[in-house]
Amino acid sequence: MNLNKIWHRIMSDEKLKRKIYIIIFESDTPAGRMFDVLLIGFILLSVLIVIMDSVLPVSFAPYLHVLEWVFTVFFTMEYILRIYCAKKPKKYIFSFFGMVDLMSTLPTYLSIFFGGAHSLLVIRIFRLIRVFRVFKLFNFLSEGHLLLLSLKESSRKIIVFFIFVVLLVISIGTIMYIVEGREPDSAFSSIPKGIYWAVVTLTTVGYGDITPVTPLGQFLSVVVMLLGYTILAVPTGIVSASMIDQHRKGAAIPCPHCHRTGHELDAGFCKYCGKRLKVDSDELMEKSEAITQDGEIK
Repeated sequence: MNLNKIWHRIMSDEKLKRKIYIIIFESDTPAGRMFDVLLIGFILLSVLIVIMDSVLPVSFAPYLHVLEWVFTVFFTMEYILRIYCAKKPKKYIFSFFGMVDLMSTLPTYLSIFFGGAHSLLVIRIFRLIRVFRVFKLFNFLSEGHLLLLSLKESSRKIIVFFIFVVLLVISIGTIMYIVEGREPDSAFSSIPKGIYWAVVTLTTVGYGDITPVTPLGQFLSVVVMLLGYTILAVPTGIVSASMIDQHRKGAAIPCPHCHRTGHELDAGFCKYCGKRLKVDSDELMEKSEAITQDGEIK
C-alpha cells in the first residue's frame, strides 16, 4: 500500500475523525476532560518557561529552548488534529479559538528567522479561555454580555465625558505652566509638562516627579486632587446606570404566551409557562420603547 492510499484512507476515516473530535473538542467525556486539563497544564508550563527565560541565567537557555520546542510541537500537532477532525475546518481556522491556536505556535517558528520572537509565546495564555468550557463556566458569560451591551449603550456619554476630561487637563496644565513656569528651576518647563502633571494628579496616581512650589500652585493642586475623585466616579456611574436600564428592559419584556414578565435578559424560555421566549425584532423594539421608568409596560 503506497503513501497516497494510506493518506486517502486516513483523511476519509470518519470513525477516526469522530473519536478524535470527541477527545479534542468535547469535555463531557473522561477522555475529553483529561485532554483539556492536560492542555491547560501545557499552556501554563509553556508560558512559565517564556517568563523564566527572561529571569534565569543564560546557561539555562538551551534547556528552556528544548522544552519550548517540545511544547510547540505538541501544540502544532494539536492544531493539525483540530483541523483534521473539525466538521467545518475552514470555520474553525478563522474562528477566534482557531486564530489563537495558530498564533500560539507561530512565534517559535518565527524565532528561527527573527531573534526574540519566541517571547511572543505568552500569547498562549489566551488559550486558557478554554477553561470556561472545561469547568462549565460559559453559563456566566451572559453577565459579560450584559456588561458589553451596557458599555455599547453608554459609549457616547463616555466619549463626551472623555473629551471634557481632555479639555480639562489641557486647561489645568496650561494654568499650572503660567503659575509655576516662571519660578527658578521649575519642573513646569512647558505646557506639555503641565498637562502630564494634570493627568497624573487628576487620576490620583501621583508620581511626585513634578510638584508645585508656589502657594497658588499648591492650592490649585489640592483642587485638582479633590476633583479627581469625582471625575473617576462618573464613568462608573454611567455604566452602572446603563446596566440597570438594560436589565430592567429585559425583565419587562413579557412572554408572548402567558404575557408574564420578570425574565432574565438572556432567557430563552419562560420561567412560568416553559415556552420559548421568541419575539420578532419589530415587536421587541416596540416593547422596549413602551417601557416606562418604573419598569412597567404601557
